Amino acid sequence: MPLKALIFDMDGTLVHSDPVHLRAFAEILGPEGIEITDELYRSSIIGHTNESIFAKLLPHLPIAEHEAYADRKEAAFRRLALDLEPLEGLSELLDWAEQRDIEIGLVTNAPLLNATHMLDVLNLTHRFQVKITIDQVERGKPDPLPYLTALERFGIRAEEAIAFEDSPSGMKAAKGAGLFSFGVLTGVPPEELLTLGADSTIETFKDRALWDVLERRLAA
Repeated sequence: MPLKALIFDMDGTLVHSDPVHLRAFAEILGPEGIEITDELYRSSIIGHTNESIFAKLLPHLPIAEHEAYADRKEAAFRRLALDLEPLEGLSELLDWAEQRDIEIGLVTNAPLLNATHMLDVLNLTHRFQVKITIDQVERGKPDPLPYLTALERFGIRAEEAIAFEDSPSGMKAAKGAGLFSFGVLTGVPPEELLTLGADSTIETFKDRALWDVLERRLAA
């Protein structure tokens, strides 16, 4: 099938932002006696929705309190995330896509305020024709709905797009929607993403494995 779109997750994929998220969670949840270790972050936070994160970490509090904590955490993240850089090779990949009229999309479990802030900081806002945030869908990742929504907005089939994901929940969503998917290795071991269906893994957007696939797709 012709390649018509590249669809990216945001945190951990466009940018290695996980350390900043970890700091924000630690700042907000430290007073509650919750230590945000690397292991806790990988197992219970990365790729999850705020709804599920705070329900698990603060099960004794009502949903309204979870939402308040989530809002405070995201505000802390935006305050801390002012010095971010795109993952190596991203700008070149986006240039390559635009030169070939391949559209570019964003699918993230982050709220719209975060997505807008991060894309502005990275100077990438103008690059994305479709942006799907958690605010726009009834169910976030690992449900495939966010990716299915992006495909619908583009007016294309799953076979005509490639997804980039760094988390287990994101990979489940992309593969559940039927997309060829690269696992981006910013925080999760390659074998974990491959077990969940990743078609290949890359450390940066300069990896030969990515460009081999892109060249084959264009030649097909």
